[in-house]
Amino acid sequence: MSEGTMASWTARELAARVCAGALKAAEVARFFIARVERLNPGLNAIVQFDARLVLEEAEAVDRRLADGEALPMAGVPFTVKDNLWVGGRRVSQGSRLFDGFVAPRDGWAVARLRSHGAVMLGITNCSEFACKGVSSNLLYGATRHPMDPSLTPGGSSGGAASALAASLGLLALGTDAGGSTRRPAAHCGLVGLKPSAGLIPHPWGFPEPNYGLSVIGALARNVADCAWLYDHLLAYDAGDPAAVPIAVALQAGHALAMPFPASLRIAWSPRLGCDFAVDEDVLQTLQQRVDALRAAGWKIDDADPAWPAEAREYPLLALQQAGLHALYGHRLADARDRIDPDLVAQIDAGAAITPGDVAQALRLRERIGASLLRFFERFDLLLCPTAPVTAWPIDQLGPAVIGGSPAGPRGHAAFTPLFNYCGMPACSVPAGLVRGLPVGLQIVGPRFEDARVLRCAAQVEASQTHCALGRSPRSSCTSEIQ
Repeated sequence: MSEGTMASWTARELAARVCAGALKAAEVARFFIARVERLNPGLNAIVQFDARLVLEEAEAVDRRLADGEALPMAGVPFTVKDNLWVGGRRVSQGSRLFDGFVAPRDGWAVARLRSHGAVMLGITNCSEFACKGVSSNLLYGATRHPMDPSLTPGGSSGGAASALAASLGLLALGTDAGGSTRRPAAHCGLVGLKPSAGLIPHPWGFPEPNYGLSVIGALARNVADCAWLYDHLLAYDAGDPAAVPIAVALQAGHALAMPFPASLRIAWSPRLGCDFAVDEDVLQTLQQRVDALRAAGWKIDDADPAWPAEAREYPLLALQQAGLHALYGHRLADARDRIDPDLVAQIDAGAAITPGDVAQALRLRERIGASLLRFFERFDLLLCPTAPVTAWPIDQLGPAVIGGSPAGPRGHAAFTPLFNYCGMPACSVPAGLVRGLPVGLQIVGPRFEDARVLRCAAQVEASQTHCALGRSPRSSCTSEIQ
């Protein structure tokens, strides 16, 4: 089999071949092991990899199939972010404080994929405690962008995105507390889903600094694979205090094949009602994508949510800082030099946050959620940028300038965290190239309308593919490559 053949398949295609007996899971494993050994050293995307264990797991899948077990994801290689447990393996949250930690069991999502026959290929890099917008740390170093090694893929799920974009696996598990799945997906030309809070269980694992905000994120190379992954993770587990009982209607796969309703009320908010800075060429490319959808018959109004005045760039950062201090503040006395200086700064900031500050932040979270609920009384979906920039140099926390103006360290992340605060589904879908680098369009829906969001993402993907396949150079589609 040629080097690119299996790597170009969808996860669904590969699983169908393995289930039908046309291909062995062990053969798949050998193929992807070879890719990791050849390509990962230049990316530093997968930081824990054991070829022997991958092959043993794949051979066990072949035996399970031979015994008649139904395995819908048989042989599909997936990666796991370094802040999710993989039983018996070193998992560190990108921190030297956890360098020797061995997970006592699989995280819920990891166990679910393995139960369906998927094969764990490796553990991917992230920022320390998944609390920084790039994927670098003192333990493993920096992950590089698969299209340009001088650039970062973003973070904190940058290792997952870099590996998947390089076809080191066909699916990836990440986490998303403020955009950590969606932004790296946008920077690497992938589909990244933050599901509604409570739909994918996460009942055990590392304690969460962003308690109540972080969810399991799904990364795939196309919308149908992302919906397939989401559907296989959709469940209820009473052990997760955030979990909600689910219904079959929440599944997304069957919805993708249905005609997209022309009656949907869709809003386009290029600066999200907060006057967020956006690079002009990024905004132009996204605007042209929206205009192409309008030309195709979509009803899209220009409209912004009416947020509270305080709802601006990362307005609830105090909750993350307080959470970090509560978990790791005591380690500053004996291990300050073993913690990323950027995380030390966050932990130190958390020490100054009072109970009143936390209560005020929680009240603001409620008001932000109420604002978006009112917006969704008028609209069914919201479109906005996923990130206001393309990938930036690997040695920077973020671009120094966005939209021609000086930017803070989280300016590149401004468009994503508001939707974590509201617990609503948001998906980044590729929307073209700017200066040769991918950008993403973010699709947001009311809570539990994940299937609607993915259905819209599939339509955006299809229209993007149609443009890329060679419409007239004068058409609105051609601007996707600047």
